Amino acid sequence: QVQLVESGGASVQAGGSLRLSCAVSGHTSSSYCMGWFRQAPGKEREGVAFIARTTGTTIYADSMKGHFTISQDSTKNTLYLQMNSLKPEDTAMYYCAASRAYCNPALSTADFRCWGQGTQVTVSS
Repeated sequence: QVQLVESGGASVQAGGSLRLSCAVSGHTSSSYCMGWFRQAPGKEREGVAFIARTTGTTIYADSMKGHFTISQDSTKNTLYLQMNSLKPEDTAMYYCAASRAYCNPALSTADFRCWGQGTQVTVSS
């Protein structure tokens, strides 16, 4: 129902920055919470940040605060993740996703029904 296409992933050195984008299209009226997730090899998929489409309210994982920033454009058709001060441990496949639920810290991957294909971020030391 909702199409999500991530872009912007790249290989960068530690300390560098990247800006990921997610193009959103389709039936988006019921997608109240948009989120960025990441999954490193051998690790569980984890939430990075969420944003409520209607209010712009953001929620971050504690470890991401001060380093990553989630945002959306005025049309709400593009989701962004600004990543600064990247570290090797940030290396992962990054996904954007849409949920019918309202944003809250308790949301998990199961609450997001629509997913993009992911974009790879690799940070070297």
